[in-house]
Amino acid sequence: MTSASPAEDPLVLTITELGAAFRARRLSPVEVTERCLERIALRDPELHAFITVTTELARAQARAAANELARGIDRGPLHGVPIALKDLIDTAGIRTTAGSALFEDRVPAEDAEVVRRLRDAGAVMLGKLNLHEVAFGGSGVVGHFPAARNPRNPAHITGGSSSGAAAAVGAGMCYAAIGTDTAGSIRLPAALCGIVGFMPSYGLVPLRGVIPLSWSNDHVGPMTRSVRDAALVLQVIAGYDAADITSVDLRVPDYAAALDSKPATLRIGVPRPHFFADLDPEVSAATERALGVLTRMGAELRDIALPIDDDRTVFRAESWTYHRGWVERSPERYQPETLRRLRTSDGVSAAEYIEKLHALHRLRRGVAAMFGDVDLVVTPTVPTAAPSFADIEARPETLRPRELVLLRNTRPFDIWGTPAISVPCGTTSAGLPIGLQIGGRIGSDADVLQLAAAFERQMA
Repeated sequence: MTSASPAEDPLVLTITELGAAFRARRLSPVEVTERCLERIALRDPELHAFITVTTELARAQARAAANELARGIDRGPLHGVPIALKDLIDTAGIRTTAGSALFEDRVPAEDAEVVRRLRDAGAVMLGKLNLHEVAFGGSGVVGHFPAARNPRNPAHITGGSSSGAAAAVGAGMCYAAIGTDTAGSIRLPAALCGIVGFMPSYGLVPLRGVIPLSWSNDHVGPMTRSVRDAALVLQVIAGYDAADITSVDLRVPDYAAALDSKPATLRIGVPRPHFFADLDPEVSAATERALGVLTRMGAELRDIALPIDDDRTVFRAESWTYHRGWVERSPERYQPETLRRLRTSDGVSAAEYIEKLHALHRLRRGVAAMFGDVDLVVTPTVPTAAPSFADIEARPETLRPRELVLLRNTRPFDIWGTPAISVPCGTTSAGLPIGLQIGGRIGSDADVLQLAAAFERQMA
């Protein structure tokens, strides 16, 4: 095997480029995994992206992948690729903490379904990633473990709840991470850390084996360096799981192949009410420039209004139902802010929950009509750039209101159950990333990825 050229630094390659290097014998999964572990050792003491680093497991899986590839056994694009998992996704024999003292010593007996699929695809698991405690927050600053920090500027937050995932991918510690998204927890940190974060249609990726926050709103999806990488990871983890009550039997096309063709139509809705209100001026300017790029790509932009449902009854009832027993028996195991949030979720009656859950199902049935005659919609992912830790610590009483602002543009897509992606679209004058959000109808995941990839190419 020949060494990689200086221009082919493995830590900056995409998954596609890495796979090509593996199959041309220019790089080995063993070599690349060691480089990732070295990067983790170098940067994680400052960034706190990982809760658990599975060094020996990663090395063993890398050796197995190298041996299989050498023998002509090819499990696909993720074979030998180092990835990491948000630490509320169960891993057999490896602790899964949800970022909480409550689960500090919790060691699952079985893998989550997405982990099983990733193992079958030959991915190399580097470890478990930090998060806002039990995923109940959009800042990433509350948890049993030190908060993850933004790889672009560690004085700033990553956003949450998939905080460690965004930090790890953004810092080049892994090629992809699996996050979860209940109100924006994939797309928000992706936007603040300058990476790609994709939330699939509700039910497309199984939730079985993932510690829940709200069964009706939770999604699992990829966080990567490029849109194509997100498509490759989605290809592995998507698909119906008959053992998962939340799984939906949606069509799973070849997502990567869809990226290579031009969108058949580019009727893009721009929902300025709600989504464009009170934007940071630099976020606003970057978004308008992105809309200009889409226009030059041939898109027809149409101003639209989308109905926003801010009712959180279903979320509150489900989060309280899951945590109620532990809150009553071991309240001291939660961070005070998490405990406060969970307790405010108490008190939803069965009748209220049933009524609102029925309304949620009815809303999702009507999403296609809600989008009207546009194919996709585009918004800023987050109204502001990443706040600093110092600013948050100086005004702790503003944490939850600020999180609600950070999540304002992402939460509606979780409620609708529709796919949405955040792609980088610029930076502030201080060098902090800004994200553009593209969303579509339920089941239009390939269309969302296709437009995101086309936009990404224009921005390169």
